[in-house]
Amino acid sequence: MSTFQEGLQDVVAATSSVCFIDGDKGVLSYRGIDIHDLAEKSSFEEVCYLLWFGQLPRRAELSRLTEDLAKSREVPTEVFALMKSFPKDANPMDVMRTAVSALAFYDPDRLASHAEANLRMAYRLTGQVAGIVAATDRIRHGQDPVPPDPSLRHAANFVYMLTGRKPSPAAEKAMDVALILHADHELNASTFAGRVTAATLSDMHSAVVSAIGALKGPLHGGANIDVMRMLIEIGEASKVEPWIRKSLASKKKISGFGHRVYHTEDPRATHLRAMSKELCESSGNGKWFEMSQLIEEIMKREKNINANVDFYSATVYYTLGIAVDLFTPIFAVSRVAGWTAHILEQLGNNRLIRPRAEYLGPQYPAPYVPMSER
Repeated sequence: MSTFQEGLQDVVAATSSVCFIDGDKGVLSYRGIDIHDLAEKSSFEEVCYLLWFGQLPRRAELSRLTEDLAKSREVPTEVFALMKSFPKDANPMDVMRTAVSALAFYDPDRLASHAEANLRMAYRLTGQVAGIVAATDRIRHGQDPVPPDPSLRHAANFVYMLTGRKPSPAAEKAMDVALILHADHELNASTFAGRVTAATLSDMHSAVVSAIGALKGPLHGGANIDVMRMLIEIGEASKVEPWIRKSLASKKKISGFGHRVYHTEDPRATHLRAMSKELCESSGNGKWFEMSQLIEEIMKREKNINANVDFYSATVYYTLGIAVDLFTPIFAVSRVAGWTAHILEQLGNNRLIRPRAEYLGPQYPAPYVPMSER
């Protein structure tokens, strides 16, 4: 047996053509295309096509995909009815997990398992997860879900369904770039969970629900929630340095810093930092970016540790008026494209994922002690 690596650190568990990461050089690419090029020049719809089909779309292909995604956004009324029965204080991740599971009952391809049906389910899940997250916030505030607008692209439509208002061009662009940056990240915990479930030949919805369950864990998703709560607790720029120094002295973890893979700057943070600056300053909430920049400077100076994707995404989402506890579900609004790309890839050349464990229990053969002698 191979040498045990705690947490499967650096263990190669699959071959994949979806995503490439070089943690030492700060490289992230989808299908070989650098994330910086995609963030600056692409759209979320184009990235979806790239992830699912392995290449950038031609104009007609992108137009057709955009139209197909827009047609796939409708969430069955039965699922919304189920969501309305949930406790109003339910964790939005729990709501999404249960609602996505319920989608399987109403999917027209629920009894099919061939590649074309799975691709159609990937379209629908990408559209419907956005609708579920938007409806979660509205339902808990006593509002009805907003029907999707087929004339809007995915990012703009999500903001529209969430707020009931069409976003400004700047807000739409910020959400679109954020979705691109979060769309995939190789074999992270949620993607691996989805592939493990898919490898059993379970259905697409079950695999995505497995991924959502993994994303809910605070060691995977949710760090940007903690970042924003930290900023709100600190309150103003003059209090940043004493707060951070006190936290470091007491060995408290500062959320939004460090990464399991990247040993240099997380390339996604580069774009989110710029977006945070623009949005915070243009909305009159410049203090959030100022505080974030001060925290980043202290952490680099004192700990030589870089901000990750979660650090600046917190202020981007908050400035867009999004509730803090929706930050992790919004991660799923994007990552469902990557999850489904990996699930499709797994099913295309499948083998059951069945690793081994290094046994550390009593030495075999351990004696069986009769009940009367215990």
